[in-house]
Amino acid sequence: MKFQRNISLKNYTTFKIGGLSKYFFIAETKASLIEAIRAAKKDNLPFFVLGAGSNVLIQSKGYKGLVIHVKNKESKVKKNIIYVEAGMSLADLVKLALKNSLSGLEWAAGIPGQVGGAVFGNAGAFSKSMKDIIEEVEVFDVKKNKIVKIKKKFCRFSYRSSIFKNDPSLIILSCRIKLQKRDNQEIKEGIQQCLDYRASHHPKDPSAGSIFTNPKGYSARELIDICGLKGKKIGGAQISEVHSNFIVNRNRARSQDVLKLIELVKKTVNKKFKIKLKEEIQKIS
Repeated sequence: MKFQRNISLKNYTTFKIGGLSKYFFIAETKASLIEAIRAAKKDNLPFFVLGAGSNVLIQSKGYKGLVIHVKNKESKVKKNIIYVEAGMSLADLVKLALKNSLSGLEWAAGIPGQVGGAVFGNAGAFSKSMKDIIEEVEVFDVKKNKIVKIKKKFCRFSYRSSIFKNDPSLIILSCRIKLQKRDNQEIKEGIQQCLDYRASHHPKDPSAGSIFTNPKGYSARELIDICGLKGKKIGGAQISEVHSNFIVNRNRARSQDVLKLIELVKKTVNKKFKIKLKEEIQKIS
């Protein structure tokens, strides 16, 4: 199979940060995604699967292996069950649910990710998350070299985590979600409330979303605010003045700028509160 060469990854991330990928492939179908993984394994080529490029920081020095950009987005709706492939955007999934008068995804409106990434990190907002709606996840098990279906109870969903986040050999292909029938107007209002909140509370500059998970009993944003780090800049990166758990790309930021800000925040918060912040974003090098 033919891979593209030396593709700029910053064009495929919401952070607008990332160097050249030695090899690059766009997987439009489940079959081509699996074929690309098998080809990489055959050639002992390191690879990672990239969705919408949110929640990731890719090194500015680039990536020496294969980046597989997931674009498979087939879907089927049967009553209140949606089967959807990993490459569909959350925005399109929210629209699909609305079109079918299905509620349970309103919280995802405005999140710039894809289904696969949302399952991977158990994405959530407003006290709701993917684990609330997932019934089953279909994966390609790289170690076993076969497709496997994993029931929800075996997905090990927890706050911003899952079995998939902890086992890189399980590549998400699709999932089955269960929603509830509801009046369309009520669903529309719920979607709009989420969109309005994000428009007023989240920065508009390029970012990867929330940088840190919230420690138990605390808000990462509040801890960073109290430490006086809001607005702090290093190079072209800045801790957002709108929401301090976001680091934004203000002026051609490089991955090193972001990493230095992350370390500054972790050290400062730990020194003041004896709390160790954990990154929510994936760092790819």
